[in-house]
Amino acid sequence: MVTLQEVSEARAVRTAARRTAGRPRRAVTWWPPLVVLAVLVGIWYAAAAYYDHVRGLAFLVPYPHLVLKAIVAPTMPDGSPSTFGTDLWSALGRTTVVSLVGLAFAIVIGVAWAMAMAQAKWLERSLYPYAVVLQCVPILALVPLIGALFGYEFASRVIVTVMIALFPMVSNTLFGLQSADRAQRELFRLQRASRFARLVKLQFPAALPSIFVGLRTSAGLSVIGAIVGDQFFQRGNPGLGVLIQVTASRLMGPELYATIIIASLYGVAVFLVFGLVGRLAVGRWHDFS
Repeated sequence: MVTLQEVSEARAVRTAARRTAGRPRRAVTWWPPLVVLAVLVGIWYAAAAYYDHVRGLAFLVPYPHLVLKAIVAPTMPDGSPSTFGTDLWSALGRTTVVSLVGLAFAIVIGVAWAMAMAQAKWLERSLYPYAVVLQCVPILALVPLIGALFGYEFASRVIVTVMIALFPMVSNTLFGLQSADRAQRELFRLQRASRFARLVKLQFPAALPSIFVGLRTSAGLSVIGAIVGDQFFQRGNPGLGVLIQVTASRLMGPELYATIIIASLYGVAVFLVFGLVGRLAVGRWHDFS
């Protein structure tokens, strides 16, 4: 007869085995990106040396350590302290606000839009084409119209962000709502459950993994939307988009690259954070990858 102590010991052994087996996997997961990063930095240094010594255009491809210095301890050409660091972090804060507000609107509109389409096929046939049109319309062509209608400050930046980030929320949420188990749907029909009950108790829980996949994608797109809107609506409080244009127009190579890198890192961070949120929320019963 197996005792409770033996069961506990067996579980402890299995847990320790899993942890030990997980360490090599983590190493295998992390070292290939680090190797690729090292190779890319080496190529960057080679390109910077070529543009500096051969073509005499050092501002086009600055050395990586100069870009890092522009982020950590920016200075003017004469060696005096520069305000670029303050401008960079202030612009990042403004872009963060625009992207998160736009993402919040995209989540609410996208989930509501998908829920409406999931109620009936005729609603899906009526509304889904407009979601596709919104995805396919070139946003840059609408930017002047948006600016003329809503001004050139915060509201227009948020609208551009919503338009760019909306479609993944609509399509993924609709897919999730329609992926509820067929046997469970039939059971709800046999119980004569209302549409609202089916939506809340069956479809929405089943759609959560797909919703978080869409959220992760839309989160990354919201950063792109905020920067694109900022580049065109240059009034009000400038963000990273304006800083990119200013540093490019002044041929400030290290500062330009530093701004692009910070914008990229912010986009990656937003993507990873919402991926982690999705994994914590639905990872127990769904392989969220």
